[in-house]
Formats: sequence, structure tokens, C-alpha cells
Amino acid sequence: MSTTAPPRLPCFVDGAAVFTERTFEDINPATGAVACLVSEADADVVDRAVAAAKRASRSSWRRLDARRRADILDRIADGIDARRDAFLKAEIEDTGKPIGLASVVDIPRGAANFRAFASQLRAMGDETFTTVTDDGQEALNLVVREPLGVVGVICPWNLPLLLMTWKVAPALAAGNAVVVKPSEETPQTATLLGEVIRDVCIGAGLDTGLYNVIHGFGESSAGALLVAHPDVDAITFTGESRTGSAIMKGAAPGLKRVSFELGGKNPALIFADANVDAAIAGTLRSTFMNTGQVCLCTERIYVARPLFDRFVDGMVAGARQRVLGDPMAQSTTMGPLISSVHRDKVKGYLERGNTDATVLVGGGLAEAPSPQFANGYWVEPTLWTGVDDEHPLVREEIFGPCAVISPFDDEDEVVARANDTQYGLCAAIWTSDLARAHRVSRAVEAGLVWVNTWYLRDLRTPFGGMKRSGMGREGGRWSFDFYGEPKNICMRLNP
Repeated sequence: MSTTAPPRLPCFVDGAAVFTERTFEDINPATGAVACLVSEADADVVDRAVAAAKRASRSSWRRLDARRRADILDRIADGIDARRDAFLKAEIEDTGKPIGLASVVDIPRGAANFRAFASQLRAMGDETFTTVTDDGQEALNLVVREPLGVVGVICPWNLPLLLMTWKVAPALAAGNAVVVKPSEETPQTATLLGEVIRDVCIGAGLDTGLYNVIHGFGESSAGALLVAHPDVDAITFTGESRTGSAIMKGAAPGLKRVSFELGGKNPALIFADANVDAAIAGTLRSTFMNTGQVCLCTERIYVARPLFDRFVDGMVAGARQRVLGDPMAQSTTMGPLISSVHRDKVKGYLERGNTDATVLVGGGLAEAPSPQFANGYWVEPTLWTGVDDEHPLVREEIFGPCAVISPFDDEDEVVARANDTQYGLCAAIWTSDLARAHRVSRAVEAGLVWVNTWYLRDLRTPFGGMKRSGMGREGGRWSFDFYGEPKNICMRLNP
């Protein structure tokens, strides 16, 4: 019986596919099968990618007016839409996430990021200040933003296209060129985007080195080479906090600008006056979306004691209604974890919970939904209670479909418990008391706070975390603050 060899996925440098001798396997987490063999970039490929980006960053792209650059971003968004099915297939194959999620979140947001920053770019203008000189004349101060040059974009595996374009779009909008290092777990959509951008560049007469992709790993591979490269001017990264620390160390000798969106151990605070049904529905979503593999997901749930039993019953019932199944089926609501390594990490916490906590629902590896998926990385949606705030289930980021539910008695107590963490990415507050909403949202130490909702985003607003959850802000004009260098030009008007 003959078998078909997996397809090969190239790096993408200067508008062209680059295949390398050394490859690694991209595994479909739903089946455990090899989706493709990925070309691993060596030092030569990284050098070529950075050189192409450096040349492109000094081309006519940086001199295009904002309106024309915005038009190019819109064309890239149109290109993603035109190849929607290809992007959707690649994203599902890489992540195992259900089509019902990827088709309404990941792929549309990938295109929306380009349109959002195109709109922001059109709305922005240079600032001017008039200064009176000592002799009574005037000087005009013009504040403009210059591109940084070459931006290294290091992406996570949980929302591959969405989070990559969240960085690539504003970097290009600001007049830079980019070298993207996608996660080794989810490499396909980065290369697909390279084809889209190449076609747009050729059609517009632009340098094809504006967007480049190098595949590989972090330490001693493409990621480390990109961070240390002397011709890379800035690094933007989304991922775990320890990796952020390593990247900062690697970028330090070159004094590279860095922007980090890192880990979280996000709380939800459900007060006694909350709309209980809405809070249950919202917290089910914030706990189990993308199998809990979203940096914004809730892992600590604090519930006012009078609501505790009712809330727990609703959460347990909702967890049992999660449907694990074929990612291509619209009925599937929860996919697998990303890899065997990550499954084993989460399994360790499940085993700890079985020993130390009260398991409300789940608590183990899940049975494969069908023989086709027998080798996938499936776990049960899991909720615990009965552990104190010093337990690893409460302190450490798990990044799986798991959360601890705990009762609280008063506002000051729950705010203190919510803030008792090394992280500060986001929080969700559920209350019908407007004064409390204002008071608690200001008191919670997090870069993003939702009140009576979750995952509702306006792309014009700042995004980022406090403490070990990140450094810097992106979104709207805050992205342009990172991807551009402000320059002041002072002109004496009456020399």
C-alpha cells in the first residue's frame, strides 16, 4: 500500500519560496498526523531574509504617503479574503481548532487587522507646535514619525494568523519591513500570507522584501538568530513570559526596541448583583474558548458566596455541553491541545488537581471523538474548587481548558486576591452596580478589564499587560508609537 509524502512548506524570502535541506514536522493536533514538512531556516536564510527586509525598508515604501500605504494594506486584506478557504484549511490543520471558531474569529480578524491599521493610518496626521522666539519671531515645530527599519515578528501558536497580522499590519503601515518567525507548531498561514503580500507588492511596483518568513525554533535556531541579528531594529513578541525574558536578553546587546505580550493568570470576579446567567455564559466562553489556549482566557474564577452554588452548577452543566469532535464539523465546540508536549504539561496539572482539589467536572484526558482522531491531543474541560490561593493551580499559568472556582465574601477581599499574582494581562468583572464596576475595574491590576463581557475588542484601543504579562502597548496609535520613531523638525519662520 503506497503512502503520499507530506507536502513541504518553504520559508519565504524576498517574494520567493526557499526550501532548505533541514526540515521538521508540522503535526495536526487533532489527528497526530504530519501535516507538512517545514523548511528550517539556517543562518544563511535568516541573513537573506533580513537583507531583503533592510533593502525594502529603505525603498520607496517608507516614502509613500500615508494614503497610499493604507491602500496597500487594504489590498492585502482583500487578498486574505480572496484566499479565505486556503487560510482556513491551513489554520485548522495547524491548530485543530473548530471551524466554527476559526471561520468567525481567526481568518476574518487576520484581514480586519490590515483594514483597521489602514483606517488608523489615514486618520493620523503630523503634529505641529508654534514657538515664539526670544526676539518675538516664530518657529514651527513639526513632529513626524520615521520608520524603524527592520522589525522581527515572533508569533505564538494559539492564534497564528490573528496575532501575526496584529503586528505585521502596523509595522508595515509605519513604513517598516518585517521578518516573521511563526511558531514551529503553526507555520502554514505565515507562508500563505507571504504569497498574498508578494502579489500585492508586484502589482503595486513595490519591493518584494517587505515581508519575509523564516521557519524554525527559538533557542539556537531561527528565533535566536533573528533576535541577535545586527540589522534587525526591533522585536515584537507574543508568548510565555520566560521566552520574553530570553528574547530581552538576546536583544540587549543591540539595544533593540522590544514589545512583549506575555502570559497571564486571568481572574473573573462575579459579584452577588451580577446577571448570573450572563456571567455563567461569559465565563464558560472565557474559560474554554480555543481549548483555553488564549492568553486572555480565565483560569481563576471568584464568585460571591451567595451565588456560588448556582454559579458552579451552571458552569459544570456548560462544561459538559462542550462538544469535542472533528474540527471541520460545525457542531464541534472544542478542539485538542496544540501538541503532545503541551498535553503532557496540562496533564500534570490535571493529576495535581485530582490529588489536591475537588474536581467539579473533567479532570483527565478525553476520549478521542472517533478513531480518526485517536492520536490527537484531547483533554476534558475541567473545573476545580477547594484549593487555597497559594496552590499551583491558582498561581501558575496552565493554558488549557481548566479553571479554579473559589468563593469570596467582600469586595476588598476579592480585589486583593485577584491582584495577588505575578501576572496582569486582563480581568473580567460581572456586576450590575455601575459604581462598583468603575471602582473595581480601576483597582484590578491588569492592562485590560472587561465589565459584563469578555473578548470584546476595539482595535483602536491599547492592548498589553502589567507585571510579567508584558511590556508596551499595541493597538491604534499606540502601535504607531512602537513601530515608528518620533522626529521633531524645528524651523525658524523669519530667519
